[in-house]
Amino acid sequence: MKNDKKILLATPHMSGLEMAYIREAFDTNWIAPLGPNVTGFEQELCAYTGASYADALSSGTAAIHMGLMYLGVGKGDVVFCPSLTFSASANPIIYQGATPVFIDSERESWNMSPQALEKAFDKYPHPKAIVVVNLYGQSADYDRIKAIADAHGVPILEDAAESLGATYKGKQTGTIGAVGIYSFNGNKIITTSGGGMLVANEKCVVDKVTFWATQAKENAPYYQHKEIGYNYRMSNVVAGIGRGQLKVLDQRIAKKKYIFEYYKEAFRDLDELEMMPIAPYGEPNYWLSCATINPECEVRPKALLDYLAAKNIEGRAIWKPMHLQPVFKGSPFFNHNPEEPSVSEDIFSRGLCLPSDTKMTDADLDRIATRINWFFGAASSRY
Repeated sequence: MKNDKKILLATPHMSGLEMAYIREAFDTNWIAPLGPNVTGFEQELCAYTGASYADALSSGTAAIHMGLMYLGVGKGDVVFCPSLTFSASANPIIYQGATPVFIDSERESWNMSPQALEKAFDKYPHPKAIVVVNLYGQSADYDRIKAIADAHGVPILEDAAESLGATYKGKQTGTIGAVGIYSFNGNKIITTSGGGMLVANEKCVVDKVTFWATQAKENAPYYQHKEIGYNYRMSNVVAGIGRGQLKVLDQRIAKKKYIFEYYKEAFRDLDELEMMPIAPYGEPNYWLSCATINPECEVRPKALLDYLAAKNIEGRAIWKPMHLQPVFKGSPFFNHNPEEPSVSEDIFSRGLCLPSDTKMTDADLDRIATRINWFFGAASSRY
């Protein structure tokens, strides 16, 4: 099989609807971090998700930072955060001078383990907040996590950066915690090239976040600041991209699910590879199709990723757990089951992300599946 075009992991997928909003921004000279597209994007995202209020920001990381600030996280506080996530989930904890305490995953969803969370409360009974991530587009188990959080009176910041459009028991992810955030980075299920959104069900949350995100400028006839502010607002131009993208979100989710199901069927008889589990309590958006190599197989993910790269197919390693990151060395970590290896470490050591670009054709998917099936067939003859 010849090497055809390069197949990428996940790239922006423009619908064509974005241009009308961008053109309107230029024609009306609304280029700054305010304007009809910003307001429209916030309102339309609320209509889609069921959130009451939204604030369009410069990134998902900025949204997490603002959310933690609103929840009162400050110097010396403790914040619980899943270990198996991208560093943007944890970095804003450090911005605020707080201490991240990392929580292991459960195998059913790869998300935060309620069992490990309870153990963390035994050691740290008064955290200021809990960051809960919906990993790779799949919801965490919020009934169990919220029961623990509510029993201790601790608010949840829901990091739905990867899960826009996914649901938990019929409820949109991002709307379950006290504060929720989304990301519109270039590789997300919809994009604004770069951007994020904070959502909440109380107007006072979004009002305060908007104030901080606009340099904390007081309502005065001159520039006056009583608090430290940030330049975190989204521009009217990129918000226009978001408005066009939001119109095709359901189409993108359907294609992401198709890709996941294609892989699942293609690897049905392949003992060496297992697709990421789908928990029964919700419907993911299938942002990235992930898999693990079975522990009995002597092949490691890097060997497969290197092979695919040589065939012009891009894959990616699973997020490296935060408690293994040099920058967080020494941070507390709570294992799902202390009698067994960490779930997050095991997933990291055996996992990989397969190409999940919504512009892929069936021919592209067949090429990927054929290569992977061949790789494991050849590998088994070598070991």
